[in-house]
Amino acid sequence: MQPLPFSPDVEVVELDEPQTQAELIEAFRKISETTHQDTGHGFRAVHAKSHALLSGQLRVLAALPPEFAQGIFATERDYDVLLRISTNAGDVLPDTISLQRGFAIKVLDVDGERLPGSQDARTQDFLMANGAAFPSAGPKPFLQSLKLLAATTDKLVTMKEVISAAFRTIEKGIEALGGESALLLALGGKANTNPLGERFFSQAPIRYGAYMAKIALRPRSENFKALEGKDLDIAGRENALREEIGNVLVSQGGQWELCVQLCRDLTANPIEDASVPWPEDDNPYVPVAVISVGPQPAWTLARAAVLDDETSFSPWHGITDHRPLGGIMRMRKPAYEASAQMRGQFNGCPMHEPLRVNLPG
Repeated sequence: MQPLPFSPDVEVVELDEPQTQAELIEAFRKISETTHQDTGHGFRAVHAKSHALLSGQLRVLAALPPEFAQGIFATERDYDVLLRISTNAGDVLPDTISLQRGFAIKVLDVDGERLPGSQDARTQDFLMANGAAFPSAGPKPFLQSLKLLAATTDKLVTMKEVISAAFRTIEKGIEALGGESALLLALGGKANTNPLGERFFSQAPIRYGAYMAKIALRPRSENFKALEGKDLDIAGRENALREEIGNVLVSQGGQWELCVQLCRDLTANPIEDASVPWPEDDNPYVPVAVISVGPQPAWTLARAAVLDDETSFSPWHGITDHRPLGGIMRMRKPAYEASAQMRGQFNGCPMHEPLRVNLPG
């Protein structure tokens, strides 16, 4: 089946989306203010805790089929990238609470017509999580989940650990039968494995040049593949993921494949319902680039001062050829902008888009 061409009418905007956006911004504000009051520091309203802050290179593969040679992947070329691996909560929790992990990519020195709000930058961001589907279908369910996170930020840590352990057991049973629960993963059911060996997904779609797509990241180097599915011993280790990632990267490099799944059927591949994973059996993710990282410290306070405190990631940082699509993505634009502005105010450092790799060693 041929990929469907992008058309603006694939998006269906709800009439009350401005109100939903305003309430979402308020939920983000509440999370950020609560964490700031507790710690004296400004963190992201979501994905507050980072586990790895890396620099690397993205190489676009040669001779891609025309439908995959789109946007920044249109021609073979190398880009510098900044990478951030995180956990999705708005407060900095111990790793014994195994919520979904995030993987953010910032591609530097990108050409092309810019998206609104990022006209002065030359970056392209891709944001992913280690679940194939988003926990919420659209704007209103997304808002309700954020309100719940706002109400429980900095509360019930011990209970969250107990619930997380129970949900991990249930999710393992579901996955043993070949399934996956986006809701359980979001609520703490994610297995505690090394993120270097996991797959990450955009979950919501983006424009892909002339087409529409979801993107994914999967391990390519053998040392990363060897970590897939292996549970970590996290008992009593608040920062187990930083330690485990650091143990690998301090002496080894590694690679991921960046892959694309094109929209070929709006029923099977919906644009507005991000909770539906697009089937892969007859429409697989196809590699379009390789991301490489060399040996480096995975996380340091000096790196956190740059990528956590001075830099923001958003799917709306980019070019029109990779415009985010669907209600979840539309909600993210003003919410992420407000969160970044508040973080900058708390820390006395406004956000800025990097022109070059600027991570300390």
